[in-house]
Amino acid sequence: MKIKDMIVMCLSNLLKRKVRTLLTVMGVVIGTCAIVVMISLGLGLQKTQEEALAQMGDLTVINIYNYGNATEQPLDDSMLEQFRQIPKVVAVTPVYSPETWGSVMFISGKYQYESSIYGVDMNALPLLGYQTDAGELPTGGKYDGVVLFGADSVQNFRNPKSKRWDEVPDLNLMEDKIEIVIPFENDPKNKKSISYKATVPAILTSDWSKNPSPGYSAFMDINYLKKLETEYRKLNGVKVDKNKVFSYNNVVVKVEDMKDVAAVEEVIQGFGFETNSMESIRKPLEEQSRSQQMILGGLGAISLLVAALGITNTMIMSIYERTREIGVMKVLGCLVSNIRTVFLMEAGTIGLMGGIIGVGISYGISFAINTLSMQGGAGGGMGGIGGMGGMSLGGSSIIPWWLVVGALLFSTLVGLASGFYPANRAVKISALTAIRQE
Repeated sequence: MKIKDMIVMCLSNLLKRKVRTLLTVMGVVIGTCAIVVMISLGLGLQKTQEEALAQMGDLTVINIYNYGNATEQPLDDSMLEQFRQIPKVVAVTPVYSPETWGSVMFISGKYQYESSIYGVDMNALPLLGYQTDAGELPTGGKYDGVVLFGADSVQNFRNPKSKRWDEVPDLNLMEDKIEIVIPFENDPKNKKSISYKATVPAILTSDWSKNPSPGYSAFMDINYLKKLETEYRKLNGVKVDKNKVFSYNNVVVKVEDMKDVAAVEEVIQGFGFETNSMESIRKPLEEQSRSQQMILGGLGAISLLVAALGITNTMIMSIYERTREIGVMKVLGCLVSNIRTVFLMEAGTIGLMGGIIGVGISYGISFAINTLSMQGGAGGGMGGIGGMGGMSLGGSSIIPWWLVVGALLFSTLVGLASGFYPANRAVKISALTAIRQE
């Protein structure tokens, strides 16, 4: 028997019993819908959790802290270079503040900047996701005299001679003249102070999830900032303890993907440094979300199991009704494998049809959930689908392509598995007994 003939026979047999076939297909539809919708809600919950974590900080960033030099291994430039060689590491930058407060100052006219100055790797800022409100981040490797101010840093410029500390100066940090001043502490009038012209190519967007945060701060290239600090020490005769091993207190490492964070953290901790990242929060939430998806998917699988019993029942009833037909097929020389294939095709078709319709309905349910969730969020925060008495459903339903393919394959396999026993039973029927049966 040709495959074409078996397909025609399969469809013909299903259409002869429209009501029974439709009811059996509906069972698969309900089971498929239950699985797809339940898993889609779990995926929506996971996405919502990740978005919430992203607002707290970059999920691909690792912070290394070394306050007090707890490790014998110094966190210096050579160690940073080793971090850059770790697979999946995208960027590494130290977060350095001058050891002596006021050793580097920014002055614009009568105003003096009085807030945090950080030395960073300028090349790492774009990779770390720093944005600008005006101008563009500097590139090219020549950063002497370059200063990046945060969006709110203008509020930290003060007039030392004014008694009004709440006065906000009218400054345009990108256009006004700004000097980098190395003060001579022993000269009250600062006549011996050294000054350089500052270039401000951009104003950084305020983002408190970043480390360091650019809001009220100023950024300089770390090598240039160290150079200025050395000049301050020479100018003021500040002695440096030659026995003290230099080590950064804070370093920021960015990796390609949040899935790589744990592996990179393990390597860094192997050097003896303490690390901190959103992985400590994300991983438990991911495990919880995975457990919820398994529970929700299991509830849907129960519905599909009931549908599988329906398919088995339908196929067994079909065998009883078609016993004579099976006998005729055997007498005419139809192979046993062909008879088995026809019944398996019928069962698989029921599963596939139910899967297709179920996925289609699932998309409609998903659209309704997302629509009601947005309306509920706009109308009252925790109202609607997004929240039920504080129990969040994730606020969204996500159906990725792999879930669609998986649902169709699963429903088809359920159909085939359900038809396996009836198909074997059909081929075991004696031809003579089947022909004699009325």
